[in-house]
Amino acid sequence: MDIVIRPARPEEYEEAGRITVEAFVGDGFTAADGDYVHRLRDAGRRAVEAELLVAADAADGTLLGCVTFAVGGTTWADIATPEEGEIRMLATAAAARGRGVGEALVRAALARSRELGLAGMAFSTQPEMRTAHRIYERVGFERAPERDWSPVPGIDLMVYRIAF
Repeated sequence: MDIVIRPARPEEYEEAGRITVEAFVGDGFTAADGDYVHRLRDAGRRAVEAELLVAADAADGTLLGCVTFAVGGTTWADIATPEEGEIRMLATAAAARGRGVGEALVRAALARSRELGLAGMAFSTQPEMRTAHRIYERVGFERAPERDWSPVPGIDLMVYRIAF
């Protein structure tokens, strides 16, 4: 399957939000009735305040996944410095799992960071997101445990980074 990575279009925001909620709630990474679900669903806001990249099937345009990309020091960046890019809310539609969608989105974010002249990337991930960790490590990210943090009590996040 050929995958096209590109900025999301306004008419795709709702579907991108649905895919993100499906991935995070369906995989047990956040509660269906939690406050974070509203942020996951609001892809339009992410597209306006950061960059929302989507993976689409080249043949029919079906959305397969999405990721939010932000430069450190901006609204959607939690851990990246101003010299780094950051990904948030990486999600692959359940029907598209195992097809390289997540890796394609991560590589697109890496390319975007380089295009902007950034020195690297850093981002947070939950310890339980082992499938995503394998993708990050495969494309060259390394753990940065000295940057691990907790946004709220009871939620511990791991940090991955890469320098260019």
